[in-house]
Amino acid sequence: PSEHLIFLEESERAGAPYVGVNFVGLLHAGPTIATEGTPEQKAAHVPGILRGDQIWCQGFSEPSAGSDLASMRTRAVLDGDHYVVNGHKIWTSHAEVADYCELLVRTDPDAPKHKGISWLIMPMDTPGIEVRPLQTMLGSSEFSEVYLDDVRIPVENRVGEENDGWRVTMVTLSFERGTAWVDQIVDSIRLIADLAVVAKKVTSRSGVAWEDRGLRRDIAHLAAEFDGLWALTKRGVTEASGSSGVPGPSASVLKLRYTEARQRLMDVGARVLDRASLARTDIAGLPAQEWTDDRIMSMSFTIAAGTSQIQRNIIGERILGLPRER
Repeated sequence: PSEHLIFLEESERAGAPYVGVNFVGLLHAGPTIATEGTPEQKAAHVPGILRGDQIWCQGFSEPSAGSDLASMRTRAVLDGDHYVVNGHKIWTSHAEVADYCELLVRTDPDAPKHKGISWLIMPMDTPGIEVRPLQTMLGSSEFSEVYLDDVRIPVENRVGEENDGWRVTMVTLSFERGTAWVDQIVDSIRLIADLAVVAKKVTSRSGVAWEDRGLRRDIAHLAAEFDGLWALTKRGVTEASGSSGVPGPSASVLKLRYTEARQRLMDVGARVLDRASLARTDIAGLPAQEWTDDRIMSMSFTIAAGTSQIQRNIIGERILGLPRER
C-alpha cells in the first residue's frame, strides 16, 4: 500500500496520465486478487494488470441493487466445473473495452443475503455476454449495462470460497474507498492553488473576486480540509501496511469527507468563474472547461463506491460501535 500511495502521488504531481480505463484493474481487482487470490490467479492476472495488458471492469451494481448491494440477484448455478451465470449488471465502467470483470453472483439463493454471494473472475469474451453503453451528462459512454445469458465461468475463477464473496467484496471496497482517491486528493490540492490564482484575475462589477473576504475564507477552509484528508490518507495506508495490507473502515471516513469536500470545492470554483462556469469551453483565459466538467462529475462522487449514507452507517457501526441499522 505504501508503494502504491507513493506511485499515485508522484504520478499526479508530475502530471502523468491517470490510470484511466484500467482503474478497476489497478485499484480494485488487482489488489483484491493479490490479497485473496490463489497463486495461480495471482500469476495469471497481477502481472498483466500491472503491464496494462489486462483491462478490468466491475460487475457489482444491478438495477435493484445499488446501495443495498447484497440484494443483488445475478445467479450462478454450479454445473460440473463451471458456474452458469444469468443476470443483469449496470454502471459497469469501461465494460465495452474490458478483458475481465470482477463479478458478484448469488450462489446460494436460500442463504441470508450477505452469505450466499461469490466473487468471480469473468473473461469478457465469454459467449452470452452483451454490453450496452450508457451516456452520461458529459456525453461520454464509459458506463454500460451488462447482460449475462447462460455465461459459463470456470470454478477455478472464483476468488475465495463459495458463498464467501461478501467478505471478499469488503476487501475490494476497502481498496476502492481507500487508495483509489489518492490522485484526486492530490489533484484537489492543486486545484485549490489554481483557484486562488484565478480569483485574483476575475473581475466583476463589485471588483476582483479575491477581494471578497468570504471567498478567501472558503478557499482557506478547503485548503485546510484537504491537507487533513491527505494526512488521513497517509495514516490509513500506514495502518494497512502494518497489518493485512487492506485499508480498514477508516477508508469510509476518507471517502465520505473527500467526496463532499470535492463538491464544495467545485461550488466555490463556480462562484469564482461566475457565468463562465456554465461553459464547457475556456472563456477569456479562464479554465472553464476543466472546472465545469469536474463539477458535473463530482455530483456522482457521493453515490459511487457506496453512498454517503452507507459510509455513515459503516463509520457508526464499525468505528463508533453503534447498533447496526435494522
